[in-house]
Amino acid sequence: MHLDDIENETAPRVEQYLSKIKVIRRIAHKIIDFLAQIEDFQKKLWLKKKFVVETSYCIRLGVIPDEFYPEIAANDAQREEWVRLYAIDEIKGDPTTPGYSVPLSVEFLKTHPMMIVDTRHFSPRFSAQVLQVLDKVDGITDGVLIHAENFQALALIQKCYRDQVECVYIDPPYNTGLDGFPYKDKYQHSSWLSMLLDRHTLAHSCMAPGGLIWQSIDDTEEHRARLALESIFGAHNHVSNVIWEKKYTRANDAKWFSDNHDYIFVFAKDKANARLSLLPRSEEQEAAYSNPDNDPRGPWKATPLHAKSGTETNFAYTFRNGITWSPPPGTYPRYSKETLAHLDERGEIWFGTDGRATPARKSYLANVKQGVVPVTIWPYEEVGHNHEAVNELKALFPSNPFANPKPTRLLKRIISLSCSDLIIDYFAGSGTTGHAVINLNREDGCERRFVLVEQADYFDKVLVPRLKKVTLTPEWKDGKPVRPPTSEEAERSPRIMKVIRLESYEDTLNNLELHRTEAQQSLLDSPQAQGADGFREQYLLRYMLDVETRGSQSLLNVSAFMDPTAYKLKVKRPGSDESREVNVDLLETFNWLIGLRVDHIAAPRTYSAAFRRDDDPDLPANAPRRLLLDGRLKEDPDGPWWFRTVTGTTPDGRRTLVIWRKRPGGEEPEGIECDNLVLDEWFKKQGYSSKDNKFDLIYVNGDNNLENFKATGDTWKVRLIEEAFFRLMFEMEGV
Repeated sequence: MHLDDIENETAPRVEQYLSKIKVIRRIAHKIIDFLAQIEDFQKKLWLKKKFVVETSYCIRLGVIPDEFYPEIAANDAQREEWVRLYAIDEIKGDPTTPGYSVPLSVEFLKTHPMMIVDTRHFSPRFSAQVLQVLDKVDGITDGVLIHAENFQALALIQKCYRDQVECVYIDPPYNTGLDGFPYKDKYQHSSWLSMLLDRHTLAHSCMAPGGLIWQSIDDTEEHRARLALESIFGAHNHVSNVIWEKKYTRANDAKWFSDNHDYIFVFAKDKANARLSLLPRSEEQEAAYSNPDNDPRGPWKATPLHAKSGTETNFAYTFRNGITWSPPPGTYPRYSKETLAHLDERGEIWFGTDGRATPARKSYLANVKQGVVPVTIWPYEEVGHNHEAVNELKALFPSNPFANPKPTRLLKRIISLSCSDLIIDYFAGSGTTGHAVINLNREDGCERRFVLVEQADYFDKVLVPRLKKVTLTPEWKDGKPVRPPTSEEAERSPRIMKVIRLESYEDTLNNLELHRTEAQQSLLDSPQAQGADGFREQYLLRYMLDVETRGSQSLLNVSAFMDPTAYKLKVKRPGSDESREVNVDLLETFNWLIGLRVDHIAAPRTYSAAFRRDDDPDLPANAPRRLLLDGRLKEDPDGPWWFRTVTGTTPDGRRTLVIWRKRPGGEEPEGIECDNLVLDEWFKKQGYSSKDNKFDLIYVNGDNNLENFKATGDTWKVRLIEEAFFRLMFEMEGV
């Protein structure tokens, strides 16, 4: 019905139209309510911090104590990986040096301390024992490699890295239609920009006040990419646009121009606090300084006394040796008469080797900056080109398994200019950023760390193997090491690289379970709940998804925390539709959620205990008896009570103890009583006390009887892991 038709219709007909409109409107509101429920639920699933479903450590062999070498030498999976990565099967022995063998010998391992041990090839027991003997675990972890969608990774690491990152480099999909970025045709630019904006926002909160973000891009989305950065960082924090000459040849088959450059946008979180390092002077620039007159102040170069512009009135000046100077026509004096007199007295004017040449000032190398200011055009001779990047990867992987890498020289320049000891790349690709950090650390001895995020299958095929290879030695050819590292290079190589894999959004969806209790069903079936706009209808349209998925494994089933080692999720295998059930790493997930800088991770220890009731004769016969241990708490490899601790420091500087335990007693009152008595005895046995100042925070899973105190800020010292886990996993601050 059109509004104009009302004048031509009878009253009954108009009334009929209005009735239909009201029905359509009621149905539309119900549809809107239901769609809003679905969208809100999807948003909740997307923004939820994702579980760590696997943690492994790539540890330089020389960092691991010798006591573990026999088990490492006997591990066939590790040996086979070293054959693939390092070609160790080609190492021949001699009377003084052990060669390759099956199995490997301990002596062979000791001869090759730079090889990377991947705990993924070993049992959880081995990994836990190695971690236990390493002190300041996070302090010696030089790289974190995260296999995850980058939004999810950035959301999880917020607590740990907030306001700390000084250099962010990203090389996102260029949205050319050739990079596999999925979008709807009509929304290609908006989808691409939305993807960048979400991640820029999270990266911004991780960055230090003086941090810099560098983004590579080409002409396709150059103008939109800059607008995206400006919207998050502010136009006033734009530092520069660098032009990188990415090719060294002309494309004569190009329709218009040979595309020989990319852009690199540079933005600061706060330009007032940001700074750039200087580039080292080239040999050519150094050669401009000499000392022909043996000046005790060192090398110098002659600079003119005139300038192209100025405010000084033209004048003539006579120096002490009788030579009169005036600026050439069309130029101005660079210095006043007083300054010229001062320079003349100090012997800082050069008159040539014969003493009669046009005077010039001696500018001393010792007085100039210890480097040169970078320019915005970076030629390939200085920072490499695309073909060089391909050749770098081919030297490591002859099959060339990754398209369009960046050269390490380009990343080395970006990182060295950023004055940074922590670098994040959340479009990590083949791992060039990590490779560049390793190379730089070997060159200058700095201890930069890197965090790389990548979700594609080349995380396992290229990125991780690449970093394992370049840790062994810096020089490769045809996939094999050219030489061993020098002692200095070895000392400056990564010690530990932690590899974590996160639950994906699809995994979250696949692990949802709808559960309706009998009480809920009874309420929904009640006569009072029926009818249009009744309770049943409102529940189904607005609340059902949120209520009935509670307790799903992917939405945090806290009841499963009774055994922290057995929290399971069905996780999709990368590159396939097949899912497998894995044990979630609750310990690692919680460390990231609270932002813990880990000092020590203890190996699990198990105990057994017997119990008795207090037989105090003074108590009435029907009075409840206190539960006591019958004897001592005994360490027992088969004992049901399991404990594992993590110690470290939170971002606000509080010393923290995290206690994970199995609760074999379950939720029955007597079982809870037994579990908590064991916890109390174990706590005292470790020498812990809630009263002392050793720890500012203590986290424990499960209700407990540990003595609690109000800490600074009117907060409790002893806290439940489950409560903190739930709050932080669904917290939207900064996301």
